[in-house]
Amino acid sequence: MGVAMFEPYIRYKKILSLFTGLFLLLMLKIFVLQIVQGRKLAEGAYLQRLQHYRIGQVRGDILDRNGIPFTNREKKVLAVIQPDYVDMDDIMLEQICRLLKADFKDVSVKLRIKREPVIIEVNDDIKNAIMRLNPEGISFVSTLERYDDNGLAPHVIGYLNADGDGESGIEKFYNDILKFDSESYIAAVTDANRNIVRGLGYRIITVSPVNKKLNVKLTLDYHIQKIVEDVLDEFGISGAVVVLDVSSGDVVAMASKKDFYQDNIREYLDSQNNELFNKAVASYNLGSVFKIVDVAAALENNIDLPERYYCRGYVEIGQRIFRCSSYNTGGHGLIGLEEAFAYSCNSYFIEAALKTGYVKTLSTATILGLGSETGLKFQGIPESSGNLPKPGFYSEGDIANLSIGQGEVLATPLQIANLAAIIANNGIQNNINIVDSITDDNGNKVREIRMDGGSRVISEKTAKVIKKLMESVLDYGTGKNIDLDEYGGAAGKTGTAETGQVIGGEKVVHAWFAGYFPRNNPKFAVAVFIENGKNGSRTAAPVFEEIAKKVMKKGL
Repeated sequence: MGVAMFEPYIRYKKILSLFTGLFLLLMLKIFVLQIVQGRKLAEGAYLQRLQHYRIGQVRGDILDRNGIPFTNREKKVLAVIQPDYVDMDDIMLEQICRLLKADFKDVSVKLRIKREPVIIEVNDDIKNAIMRLNPEGISFVSTLERYDDNGLAPHVIGYLNADGDGESGIEKFYNDILKFDSESYIAAVTDANRNIVRGLGYRIITVSPVNKKLNVKLTLDYHIQKIVEDVLDEFGISGAVVVLDVSSGDVVAMASKKDFYQDNIREYLDSQNNELFNKAVASYNLGSVFKIVDVAAALENNIDLPERYYCRGYVEIGQRIFRCSSYNTGGHGLIGLEEAFAYSCNSYFIEAALKTGYVKTLSTATILGLGSETGLKFQGIPESSGNLPKPGFYSEGDIANLSIGQGEVLATPLQIANLAAIIANNGIQNNINIVDSITDDNGNKVREIRMDGGSRVISEKTAKVIKKLMESVLDYGTGKNIDLDEYGGAAGKTGTAETGQVIGGEKVVHAWFAGYFPRNNPKFAVAVFIENGKNGSRTAAPVFEEIAKKVMKKGL
């Protein structure tokens, strides 16, 4: 009887628990609909009131170190012929089609049978010509072009595939960040019967997901990049230039020529000119720039370099003759370290390397970053490691080849810019960066990408000796035609590298210049590589001069 007395209470408690549970589920559903999915559902409801046509996917921007965009810089205009104006007379429609270079029959079918808008990109001249006709039923909407014909750093930025995903460069490596599932539509407002409301025209709308737009901020400087590319175009060069910030190791410019238009990749796929190939991170025969390594190896290993050496214009080792640049004039005669470096005397540096030894020279080259990647591949830029001969059996001829940067020695323009930066930075090598961070649309840093820090790789004393030698190159040596005194001066080393290749009966000889500026307080280190440039002092040095002059003149 006691249990029966409590049965109504128990039933009441169960019913209350059931209704409480249902109420909590209802509140949860309301929370999900209003808070979690509210924006998405609102956009969906808005789209239901529109007649809309997808025109592309919005991506985050790729920015320079100051926030200047490399992408989405140029406005493009779309002409939209509206299907609700199917009563537009044929004469007017034919005139418009002629201006748009569109097929009248195709346009007519799309408008009057399929009742879809016709969307065609136009320039300002075509837009103005159409507007002069004063037609009804045409809207002009503006959006942004991902790339334009004047775009910079295409080998770094990369390009998109047909699906709108990154196919190379930064676009590919950071695709998941740049692609944030936001889409753009051309849309017109409709009434309850799904008829387009006349007079309101079409407009661009963007439907965004919950996640926010993110941008990739590079270490490149837009203005320096433009200077570099303009100079290379002016000289008509096939090659590469890399500019590093001496104090930080940041890549502030990286250019490879010949280059390509990112919106027209198909044109270059079968090209013999390798426009899609990034020469700035590819490896090439190095030549006399390697003499920087020769000096560093000797000084770091306390080798006494010849105070005076007699250059006959060649060195004979076994059955081989190694020519100096002075071969045709009978040699340099008696020459010391500074003059030998300034005039790029092969004979002197072969003698120096024979005293230093193969292993110590190779070891110093490795310490200075040759034969290994800089690490940019971890930030989205694949790179060659270059090449140094493997330790093991070697002859005096091998030492001679190594000392003048010939034979198996290969390096990238990026590695040589780094080599120049180490000397300019008094023996300290910084981590190399080309990506700074991921930022939001307000410029706030969301994620740090750059790897700061550096370490001493050669002594300050050695670096200062080499700096003095590099100054002598411009004062009276192979780079004497460079005139930057008005802008604070500079220092560097020319290089001419035989490749062993022959094209059209002529030997392929690459040209190099590695240097830094200004002279007394170095800010930028530069490597100039010219494919088959024949002579570093005549072809690569003037490119360095022009870049340095324009950068310093603008106070960058």
